[in-house]
Amino acid sequence: MNFREATIEDTKALQEIRHSVKENRLSNPSLVTDADVINFITFRGKGWICEVNNVIVGFAIVDTLDNNIWALFVHPAHEKKGIGRKLQEIMLNWFFHQSDETLWLGTAPDTRAESFYRSSGWKDKGLRKNGEIRFEMTYASWKNK
Repeated sequence: MNFREATIEDTKALQEIRHSVKENRLSNPSLVTDADVINFITFRGKGWICEVNNVIVGFAIVDTLDNNIWALFVHPAHEKKGIGRKLQEIMLNWFFHQSDETLWLGTAPDTRAESFYRSSGWKDKGLRKNGEIRFEMTYASWKNK
């Protein structure tokens, strides 16, 4: 496995992974465009990818303007191999070396993503207006891990 920063050239592969994830409500291509991905990895934040045999199999993107985890996806054929955890670790380490702001994310209830974030130390802060669970990770929680 190779982990590296995401580039504009990775956009197509990131979109393919996003659309392959079974529990992703944003898998409709019109909801997240290539321009959105490029904006988030070049202007709004930063992204990382995982490659296996030179094929991108997972990615994570943090939005530093809104202190939000914008994306964390692993291709279904590569789940349960620690890729999501490693991408999350890289992303959180980078973010909290830049800022001590609280990070947040939203995910649908009763999903594998909900279980993943709970087991990773994210704190449930209730439901958002769209029905997603709002999770938060503070600098202190990250530092004490």
